[in-house]
Amino acid sequence: MKNIFLLTALVLLQIVAAAQNKSMKWFNQPKKWSGNADKLTFTVDPGTDYWRITHYGFIRDSGPFYYQEAAGDFEASVKVTGSYQELFHQAGLMIRIDNKNWIKTGIEYVDGVQNVSAVVTREVSDWSVVPRNDSPKSIWLKLLRKSDYVQIQYSFDNKTFKMLRLAYFPPKVKAQIGMVAAAPGKKSFPVIFESFSVKAAK
Repeated sequence: MKNIFLLTALVLLQIVAAAQNKSMKWFNQPKKWSGNADKLTFTVDPGTDYWRITHYGFIRDSGPFYYQEAAGDFEASVKVTGSYQELFHQAGLMIRIDNKNWIKTGIEYVDGVQNVSAVVTREVSDWSVVPRNDSPKSIWLKLLRKSDYVQIQYSFDNKTFKMLRLAYFPPKVKAQIGMVAAAPGKKSFPVIFESFSVKAAK
């Protein structure tokens, strides 16, 4: 009987995973990629970025973004492992309504150091970072969307999570949520996303 229950649970998990993978879409699909929501690997093409106006005066909306659509309150999570090499190499999670309303978070490489990073964009972008003196192999991210806000948490062991940012996000509108990366300079870099999931918020 126990084996039957385990088999049933496994089949249900596979059905859920298959449904999630079927609902995933690309925005700015990279040239080289493989996998699905459970494990996605791709090479981030150079000359790609997300930013809007502030300080730099330009608009960029060109990074690869593998996402699904979600409404209401939810929590998204993922493990990210990237081989960051050049200034502003970045990878993590993004929640997005359109090119004027989005939040991205993850690792961004600045002056040879990995930074836990968040960019919040509502017409114009702002940027906040927590520099790391080491170079963690991976980061685990959690993005909670609830009511009129998004809360971002991060961990380097998938056990202890710290809050990075709490930011306004327009409520009662369907959003895109998924895995994002960019390489604004001349060098590409490989990135691996694992165990991406979206579940109803508690």
